[in-house]
Amino acid sequence: MAEQVNRRDFLKTSMAAAAGAAYVADSGRAANPQPAIMSSPAPTGDRNPQSEAPGANGMPMGRIKNLKISRLISGGNLISGWSHSRDLIYVHSLMNSYNTEKKVLETLAALEENGVNTIIADPREKPMNIFKKYWSQGGKIQWIAEGHPTPEDIKTNVKASIDWGASAVYLQGVIGDLWLKGGYVERLGECVQYIKSLGVPGGLGAHLLDVIINAEALGFDADFYVKTLHHTNYWSARRPDQAPDVVSNKADNFWEPTPEKTIEFMKAVKKPWIAFKTLAAGAIHPTSGFQYAFQGGADFICVGMFDFQVREDAIIAKKTLDELKTRARPWFA
Repeated sequence: MAEQVNRRDFLKTSMAAAAGAAYVADSGRAANPQPAIMSSPAPTGDRNPQSEAPGANGMPMGRIKNLKISRLISGGNLISGWSHSRDLIYVHSLMNSYNTEKKVLETLAALEENGVNTIIADPREKPMNIFKKYWSQGGKIQWIAEGHPTPEDIKTNVKASIDWGASAVYLQGVIGDLWLKGGYVERLGECVQYIKSLGVPGGLGAHLLDVIINAEALGFDADFYVKTLHHTNYWSARRPDQAPDVVSNKADNFWEPTPEKTIEFMKAVKKPWIAFKTLAAGAIHPTSGFQYAFQGGADFICVGMFDFQVREDAIIAKKTLDELKTRARPWFA
């Protein structure tokens, strides 16, 4: 794995340990027991989880800079047209056929009705046109854009998203991984600073923990991180003979290569953290995945949802946060 800084030395100053307990998933979607997380009584950092007034339908809220954000954030893959289907070759076409413009507009309305006020999506024509139409009809959902710049041009893609209405931008996770592996790690920091110079929060995404390690060590000063976090107790998890990371595009069932190390490292990171792929692209039940992510230290979770999943996921998120007794890190949003 590519490493720009001495990972072992840096990690020595960042790890903490405590005691915790396991949580077991229950009903509905295929259930998965949750591995134990080393945690401690839920601490507070810069912001208490209850310091923001609840949103619609009682949804707990947090804040990234000037943005008040629901702790459950909608993912945008289902809207944009991306899908993780493992070896089921029909899933992509099925998803695109189901998520028509009308259905996506209904989904956005359902998200807001259930307290989810923010969505993360890439700056593709389909979602951007739908957002524009939804906003013109009175919808208020906030869009955090996935930044898709290139090392040669860090500005064009980012500025286009902001001009279209993005409330924040972050460097998409695969971009972070690829730039680290390709030796462009310092360009990640330059891109974060460019986003911030345009007056919106600027973040950095990754599947590989080394991206975040380098960002912290090199002082990129991102306003937030978007980092994968899911446990690996699901039947289709990566096998030893499969590729080791998402960048290879040879394995469509594994997005968090080092969950325990991620939890340990993020304990010392004093930035808001949006955890994504918390359900391993639909393989983990929300009851288990949400608990694992929030207990592991995430300030927000990003979850792709069809319209018929929105209400259930909102209920589970609120219940998880209400009953959360232990947590691996302070709240920073």
